[in-house]
Amino acid sequence: MGTPRARGAALLVMVAVVVVALNQRPALVGVAPVLGDLRADTGLSSALAGLLTSLPVLCFGAFAPLAPRLARRMGLETAVAVSLVLLAAGTAVRLLHPVAALFSGTLVAGAAIAVANVLVPAYVKREFIDPGLPMGGYSAALNVGAALAAGLTLPLGAALGLDWRGALALWGALAVVALAVWLPVAGTGRLARGAVAAPGGSWGLLRHATARKATVFLGMQSIQFYGLSAWLPTLLADAGLTRAQGGVQLAVVTATGAVGAFLGPTLAGRLQQRGHGQRSLVAAAVGCYLVGLGGLLLAPTTATTLWVSVFGLAQGGGFALGLTLVVLRSATPLTAARLGGVAQCLGYLVAATGPVLLGALHDATGGWSWSVGLLVALLVPMVWAGWGAARDVVLPEAAARA
Repeated sequence: MGTPRARGAALLVMVAVVVVALNQRPALVGVAPVLGDLRADTGLSSALAGLLTSLPVLCFGAFAPLAPRLARRMGLETAVAVSLVLLAAGTAVRLLHPVAALFSGTLVAGAAIAVANVLVPAYVKREFIDPGLPMGGYSAALNVGAALAAGLTLPLGAALGLDWRGALALWGALAVVALAVWLPVAGTGRLARGAVAAPGGSWGLLRHATARKATVFLGMQSIQFYGLSAWLPTLLADAGLTRAQGGVQLAVVTATGAVGAFLGPTLAGRLQQRGHGQRSLVAAAVGCYLVGLGGLLLAPTTATTLWVSVFGLAQGGGFALGLTLVVLRSATPLTAARLGGVAQCLGYLVAATGPVLLGALHDATGGWSWSVGLLVALLVPMVWAGWGAARDVVLPEAAARA
């Protein structure tokens, strides 16, 4: 670890990181299961409902660059704690009945999660000499949190007699629990505040080729996940499966993604310890993408579970690897926060175009072959970027200074 801690204290830090990660998707993913009731109650059009589900991804990109500034002002620990408070507050605002409150609460929650997305990996960089295993637990928890929200929002709401607003509010309570776990373990970060107050600018990192390639890799990986996840049930239904079967296959993607999300950073950390880069993991992730996308393109109703499982491993492992490369290529926690802010800003803004592009290609061609083919073509820049970002090099802190 970067700071001396006993083994028991190190375990508590990992638990706190995982609990925070569990909160970084449910408040947003939980909207999809209740979208029908939400629209019936509020009268939202399909376009506005689509904007509501896309807004968090846009927030991830727009607010990510603010995270390093918060870390410099108040310390990593306090900034993460503030993000949890804002997440709970944003979720609570959605309990109000005006439609504007629904969008405002989603905006606040999305901004809060954007900050945590950037700062928790930076915190791991500071606390652990070998960040592989902690980043694996963190990345897997992101997938588990999303799966819990997708599978439990409706059943929990029904069991407790809650409407869609109450069901979504349950995930705000989880943020309060995470705050109660985080503060005693991480503290307020007052002593570490000066350590992250170094001068410099996040966007200056893009002068370095490794930083640019890490950013492109994360963006290409994100467009794969958000693009296909948005349309997978529809794609499979058009191929002959039922909507229910398509939903089950989307759940399979999330479940296998959690496995890939744990394995990717863990193996990356081991390779780093041995003085190797992570190019073999980039190749494995892209190979899994080729198998999964190729199967969905050529035989979507034959061995469907196999194709989506392999795709899930690729997206979970690839995304987690992208986050881990940001950590491993950074010399300090502040560099990790800065590079994470830049990479996630651009990456998520690119990812937000995925569902739109795939949907437009489907409307133009009347099928999904061109849409899936586009995802296959985007593997080319992903390989190029990942191959460069996976080299065993470290960005110096001076790379970010103006």
